[in-house]
Amino acid sequence: MSRTNLLDREVGRAMSTLSAAAKQGLGDPALAELVVIRASQLNHCAFCLDMHLTIAREHGVSARQLDLLSVWEEAGDVYDERERAALALTEAVTVLTGGFVPDEVYERAARHFDAPRLAHLVALITAINSWNRVMVARRIPPGGYTP
Repeated sequence: MSRTNLLDREVGRAMSTLSAAAKQGLGDPALAELVVIRASQLNHCAFCLDMHLTIAREHGVSARQLDLLSVWEEAGDVYDERERAALALTEAVTVLTGGFVPDEVYERAARHFDAPRLAHLVALITAINSWNRVMVARRIPPGGYTP
């Protein structure tokens, strides 16, 4: 089976629609890109990293934030509390050790995001994890994204 046939066009459209709706509902394009980049780092998805680093720069995410994202917990004041809560939730949803998102991680995020934005954040994390798994499974290399 050819790897190029692993994602049906309609499935791709549905995934793209989910991703776009989640980003729009979150209402913070720069934060959305930090979230999808962090999940893509954890999932080792080179294609998604390449793509979303480009988009993040277009949304004004600083080079310092991009450079330190893999060590955000140790990065001091590079990320504010809202960003830290979103990144902690991203890691908890992406790496479901023990099978659950810890209550304290979810509650921390809930303090920084109202219910609709929190739902969109979770949807965004879920969507990028799906994209990462598709792209990694297909072994899609970086460099194919053009804005």
